[in-house]
Order: sequence, then structure tokens, then C-alpha cells
Amino acid sequence: QVQLVESGGGLVQPGGSLRLSCAASGSIFSINDMAWYRQVLGKERELVASINSGGSTNYADSVKGRFAISRDNAKNTMYLQMNSLKPDDTAVYYCNAYIRHGPLYIYREFWGQGTLVTVSS
Repeated sequence: QVQLVESGGGLVQPGGSLRLSCAASGSIFSINDMAWYRQVLGKERELVASINSGGSTNYADSVKGRFAISRDNAKNTMYLQMNSLKPDDTAVYYCNAYIRHGPLYIYREFWGQGTLVTVSS
């Protein structure tokens, strides 16, 4: 089976930085689009940033200029560098990826379990 495991969350002061990682493991033939989402309790999950297999990126307006998404295809790993963090960035961050995990040319959506980021003084 395929698993996505996030790491790197924690408590940080406003203005600080964190780097999230998402490692995909299991029977992986290839990974297409990858993305980071976040969710605050009681609110809908929102897209933070996405990156396709060619490296093209897209960001939510709220994080442009502060966050940077990247991926290492050789390691099946995605990253989110978060700088100039604000209290409004506090949320559970989820990794999302479309993965081909068998010989058929079919990509299935997978989610990580989430990692909590708390921005507070």
C-alpha cells in the first residue's frame, strides 16, 4: 500500500519559520501532482500550495511570498518551507498526492494524516 507521512510541524513564534516534509512510501510507480492543504477546526480544508511533476507551482494568495513548495522526485518527498509565519497560519497541514501505484496508468489520490502547526507567542 501507499502511505504519505508528514513531519516538521510544531510550535513557532510569529515571524518564525518551519519546514514541513511529506514522504511517500510503498508501491509507487510515479507521482503526479502534489499539494499541501490546511484546515482549522470548524472550517473547510483549503489549498495552500501545489506542485506538478514538472515543478510548476501554485500558491494561495495568503501565503504568496512567504511559503515555498518543492519536491524531490528521487526521494518521493515534498516540502513546504514556511517563513514569516503568522498566527493565522495555525492549522493542521495535510499532504496530498496523486500516485500511480500499479502497472495500470491510473492515478489515485492519497492523503497524509496531518501535522499541526501552531504560530503563537
